[in-house]
Amino acid sequence: MKSVYAWHRPLMTVAALMLVSTVVCVIGLLVDPRQITGLDVWAKPLKFSLSILVYSVTWAWLIAHLPRFRRVAHVAGTIIAVALIVEQALILGAAAAGTTSHFNVSTPLAQGIWAAMAISITVLYVCTLLTTIAVFFLRLPTPSTTFAVRAGGVIALVGMGLAYLMTGPTPQQLHDFRGIAGAHTVGLPDGGPGLPVLGWSTVAGDLRIPHFVGMHALQLLPLFAILLGWMGSRWRPLADDRVRLRLVVVATAAYAGALALLTFQALAGQSIVRPAGVFLWAGWALTLAAIVSAVIVVGMGRRPLGAPPAPASAGPGHGRRPTTVARSESLPRTRS
Repeated sequence: MKSVYAWHRPLMTVAALMLVSTVVCVIGLLVDPRQITGLDVWAKPLKFSLSILVYSVTWAWLIAHLPRFRRVAHVAGTIIAVALIVEQALILGAAAAGTTSHFNVSTPLAQGIWAAMAISITVLYVCTLLTTIAVFFLRLPTPSTTFAVRAGGVIALVGMGLAYLMTGPTPQQLHDFRGIAGAHTVGLPDGGPGLPVLGWSTVAGDLRIPHFVGMHALQLLPLFAILLGWMGSRWRPLADDRVRLRLVVVATAAYAGALALLTFQALAGQSIVRPAGVFLWAGWALTLAAIVSAVIVVGMGRRPLGAPPAPASAGPGHGRRPTTVARSESLPRTRS
């Protein structure tokens, strides 16, 4: 455990605090019946606790294995840790007070809390940008995992940036201001029916979906590469890392396409559980393209990569060793 904690002490401290926060939130869900915008008051801090926990451990490991710019990345990671603690402390405090943390500008105190969160999130984004750049100098044991980490970092940065789409006031809020400026639901006010646990809207668009999916590409794409490596030791078509690398590229393209699709679907006010029109067809097309591409990659990998094609047959005598060459053609003539 000491070696794990030494990856990056500030970030691993945040991870330990998020374990405590998770326990507190679970207890809160069991004993506190209050709700905010139709959800249990402790559901949101619980989700943030788990997300921050995974985020902190991931970046602690990556920073510890950087071959270059480790000191700069370590400083950026420390700032990230502070920003995460500030954000989660404000979310927990708002939950304990029975009010919303995000978008709340109804009182001077709420404005101050929201301003502090906005600053911490911006600092978090800038520092994550720096550590993501440093990750491009990281080389893992296989090209497939190296590519997965780099691609996951870029997509996660995009997903984090999508949060800014939620910070502007909606037309309804501008028309009838009630102390809330910003929303994650598109087409309807925040709240209403949602998916169990996640709370994502089942009746309107929800920008939390692409934000969540994008941010956790940093974990999901490398895990996919690791899974391929494990399968490669058991299934011959995946034994070559060049095949696995191509599959990771396919998965990255599909993931990026899905992120774009989810973003535009949410902005159009369409629920993730009721895709229709162009979003439905685009989803099926993306899925089919990914499956077909993966099948082609695996199929090509069944023969040794780089091996020349087998020569075509030239008849019954093809492949036999030539008979002895006439002496007059193979040996120099001698004078008698």
